[in-house]
Amino acid sequence: HAERGYLVKDNVSDAAVKEIEFIINKIGTGGMKGKFPDYVKDVVSLNKSSNGSERKRIADLYIQTKKGEELFFEIKSPKPNKGQCLEATDRLLQIYAMTHEKQPKVHAFYAMAYNPYGLDKATYKHSFVVNYMDVENEVLIGREFWDLVGGGGTYEEILKIYQEVGREKGPDMLDQLAMGY
Repeated sequence: HAERGYLVKDNVSDAAVKEIEFIINKIGTGGMKGKFPDYVKDVVSLNKSSNGSERKRIADLYIQTKKGEELFFEIKSPKPNKGQCLEATDRLLQIYAMTHEKQPKVHAFYAMAYNPYGLDKATYKHSFVVNYMDVENEVLIGREFWDLVGGGGTYEEILKIYQEVGREKGPDMLDQLAMGY
């Protein structure tokens, strides 16, 4: 099952909200020093109390797998600014807080459709993401994202489609750019 613009809502304890704010402020002032899964554990562990309020977040993409896992994605540009990195981490942590009862079958990621620096994650070097996100545990890029969403080989299939469309539409697009219409 997959949905775009998926509404996630549930109660989040005051302690979990404060912990998320603390984590985001810490990352914002000193960069990502910890591991994202450790932050998730901290937030989830503090969301057990009933003192809190209902929170709502929209995930760009939600997938429930046949195995019952739930995947939430913030799909963004491969070159976000610092604020976008911090906001995405905040949203992901809030999603984990709202879905705490479903752990460990919930995974939330910052996803990028492609890597402008190369084919694999190791070549990715955009400074804001590298400095303010846990690239290894929080971020999916290109092949890693598409193959998780669509199964092995999805990334290559998407590239073939882009190439085919480029061959068909490219000459017309160049004419429009050259002629100004």
